[in-house]
Amino acid sequence: MEEQNVNDYKKGRGAQFNTQNKFLKNQRVQEHVEGIDDWTEANQATQYFEENAKGIVNKVDSPDVGMWYSMNPYQGCEHGCIYCYARNSFEYWGYSAGIDFERKIIVKKNAPELLRKFLLNPRWQCVPISLSGNTDCYQPAEKKFKITRQLLEICNEFNQPVGLITKNAGMLRDKDIISEMANKNLVSVLVSITSFNEDLRRVMEPRTTTGKQRLKLIEEMSKAGVRMGVMLGPMIPGLNDHEMHDIIKAASEAGAKFSAYTFIRLNGAIKLLFHDWLHKNFPDRADKVWHMIEDSHGGKVNDSEFGRRMRGSGNIAEMVAMQYRKYTNKYGLNHERMELDCSQFRRPGEQGRLF
Repeated sequence: MEEQNVNDYKKGRGAQFNTQNKFLKNQRVQEHVEGIDDWTEANQATQYFEENAKGIVNKVDSPDVGMWYSMNPYQGCEHGCIYCYARNSFEYWGYSAGIDFERKIIVKKNAPELLRKFLLNPRWQCVPISLSGNTDCYQPAEKKFKITRQLLEICNEFNQPVGLITKNAGMLRDKDIISEMANKNLVSVLVSITSFNEDLRRVMEPRTTTGKQRLKLIEEMSKAGVRMGVMLGPMIPGLNDHEMHDIIKAASEAGAKFSAYTFIRLNGAIKLLFHDWLHKNFPDRADKVWHMIEDSHGGKVNDSEFGRRMRGSGNIAEMVAMQYRKYTNKYGLNHERMELDCSQFRRPGEQGRLF
């Protein structure tokens, strides 16, 4: 782990350094300030890299994430959430799960073309597709590239059901098409809310919209006829777990009808990034929080066992689970998404060929 002076803290970024990519044998580091003339670590501006992807729809094999297939128009995410499990997948692209993940955004410009080709394949048996299953499809890049909207337009054309999850109020730009799909029972939306504490959000999820803006998103989309849900995740003991009641209550009052939650797990490079972040931002309670996470994963900060990894185990995790059940029941939030309608799926021109 790189040593850094506290005065060098990179505001607006979650990760404070680049972890080593496990797929790369060599790593470039700066040992002396004057040592490398073209050193680029000082450049914190977000960069976009356009990519011609080979595919866009991916089968999800994990049985505890609530999706069958996913598509991700962007890799890397400028939101910079320090706990994000998607950081590890960024290493497949040759980058670090740390700062690289937040500032080097891969844009799949041909994603709409790939989706259309995928849905036209007669072997596709319609089931809902999640957008996104990895990085946030409404991260800041979407305002510039509008790929998510193009994907939704194609799904609407084919009557392909979609599950959306975001923590960005930019989704309101697509209220028209999402509400149209909702009228056909083709879409469900989860809005991720982790905290109403702005001091915590600014460092934990530095480039996301505020908790209040996310409530506004739930409210406005609900009024437009979209069935909205709230994702509480991850719940982190000693940081935001005490906010569960307030988040569930506020989301319900804003119009949310269903919910989900996850418990913090720190797999792969996220373990190093979160440990560094925690001690830099909360030195007074960092050790306590860290030990509570360990107590909730059998003495480690990560558990890879399906069915348990997203919920944790032990007294602390069970207390969080009990609170979740209590408050969602109290405020009328179902724990499952409604069934989307796959029966309407059709390929353009398909109906005409029947006559």
